[in-house]
Amino acid sequence: MENFLIGVDLGGTNLKTGLVNMDGKILEKIVVDTGEGKDIVLKQIVKAIENITSKAGKDKSEIAGIGIGSPGLVDSEKGIIRGLTNIKGFENVHMKEYVESALDIPTFIDNDVNIMAYGELKCGAGKDAMNIVCLTLGTGVGGGIIIDGKIYRGSSLSAGEIGHIPVNVDGPKCICGGRACLESYIGRDRIIKRTIEKLTQRKESIIPKLVAGDLKKITPKIIYEAAAVGDTLAIEIWNETAQYLATALAGIINVLNPELIVIGGGIANTGKYLFDPLRDMIKERVFPFLAEKTRIVRAQLGEEAGIIGSAMLAKV
Repeated sequence: MENFLIGVDLGGTNLKTGLVNMDGKILEKIVVDTGEGKDIVLKQIVKAIENITSKAGKDKSEIAGIGIGSPGLVDSEKGIIRGLTNIKGFENVHMKEYVESALDIPTFIDNDVNIMAYGELKCGAGKDAMNIVCLTLGTGVGGGIIIDGKIYRGSSLSAGEIGHIPVNVDGPKCICGGRACLESYIGRDRIIKRTIEKLTQRKESIIPKLVAGDLKKITPKIIYEAAAVGDTLAIEIWNETAQYLATALAGIINVLNPELIVIGGGIANTGKYLFDPLRDMIKERVFPFLAEKTRIVRAQLGEEAGIIGSAMLAKV
């Protein structure tokens, strides 16, 4: 009898659940509202797993394991979510214990960016690699590290906070309490803020026309669209973003010597306007031999990374 896996991607707004085969292919998928409050969210997770198993016509005995990816601080060894800022009351939640008690299926929990990295390792851009560093670029900057084919979690299970690597001696205060963190320069809102600052300096650009004069409507997608038609200011913004990112990644490459840097998230959709200058700047900042050996690529799994990575985590 063939066995299957369940992957759960726990987000602050949506809860994505998928039935996945042992090769990492999603066979069934459902998306529901995450809900509010600890008790409701826990019940939603169990209900989603039961629903997708039923929808696929599978018996519980055919499910080999459940993987759950969550934002926030996760104790992957004990299966406890220590803190989740976008769901009230979600602190020190014994997720593994709850789900296993309800469903009697082995369950594994990890941080969502670790999950993304593991999914890319097993089924995406990193399939032929053993040592990779993954980043998600969006509202914030998340990171996951794979060493010798395994998620590297650090001594207190908190490794991978690439968004909080300082990229300057001094700089803006970060929400983490530090200063000059990478996220403070290339998080979504900061990219938009830098763009508006340049526009208010009366720099010429097509961007105001793209948002009908309402600068509050500027998004990274708008800045990308301007760059795609040769807008000088938009290209300057992506070059600056690449410079901050290259500063952080150069240190990571020199220290960890990964085969791959895998970059996902909404900001990565900028494509060549971010990746081309990033690759050039990396070459200027790291040992030539390491620059030659390290590939910088876009993530392949997109929105499915959470489900696939979670499912692969449960493949034991």
